[in-house]
Amino acid sequence: AWPSIVWHLYDWYLRPGGGYFGTKKANEPLHVQYSYDDGSVVVVNSLYRDFPDYSVTAKVYNLDLTEKFSQTAGIDIAEDSSTRVLYLPQIDGLSKTYFVRLRLNSPAGDLVSSNFYWLSTQPDVFDWEANDYPYAQLKTYADLTDLEKMPPAKVTVTWISEQADPDQVEHVVVRNSSSQLAFFVHLTVLKGPGGGDIAPVYWDDNYFELLPGEQRDVTAAYPRKLLGGAQSYIQVDGWNLSPSN
Repeated sequence: AWPSIVWHLYDWYLRPGGGYFGTKKANEPLHVQYSYDDGSVVVVNSLYRDFPDYSVTAKVYNLDLTEKFSQTAGIDIAEDSSTRVLYLPQIDGLSKTYFVRLRLNSPAGDLVSSNFYWLSTQPDVFDWEANDYPYAQLKTYADLTDLEKMPPAKVTVTWISEQADPDQVEHVVVRNSSSQLAFFVHLTVLKGPGGGDIAPVYWDDNYFELLPGEQRDVTAAYPRKLLGGAQSYIQVDGWNLSPSN
């Protein structure tokens, strides 16, 4: 409800930021998440029905994508519940910045929910005695500076445009063609190569990660009149990517 929080979701030009897609993911009705307080993996079910025979897979990677931990556990998800499925153990040999990936799968193996975290072996330490209500001061910050050392990744992007009067829908496929993690991949619809961006655009996902060889299918919808007669062009950039145009 605070305006200062709203602007973390979208800006003056109605462009959604990473906070929008993080909030959208957090509000999935069936959602897998990591708990910062005790290192547990939890499935949150906001629906009034059970989901038996599901499974959760948790993987931990070093910054160089060396797999340091992997575990799959079965779960019967009760209606309107939060269920701890497993705990991430203390892991030797972690890089100071590391990644946690969670996936919730149906009995048929379909991906239902996923989540991706970048964490630090140096935790945030709060000074609970400091009198600075309503804020909590930090004595020590988590160290995520190694993200600046990530090697560059390369992705390819293709798309098919569909007219759905009065809108246009872009069906986009993004593939990581490199051996590095593509981090915080961001897609933008432009008015032709090198043209201005279009807003608002309603993406079903954005600001996501791609492991080597992975691809993601995403869609975007927007009023076709915003193109002004130009052909749409999908630009891709990211934390360790260069813009595609």
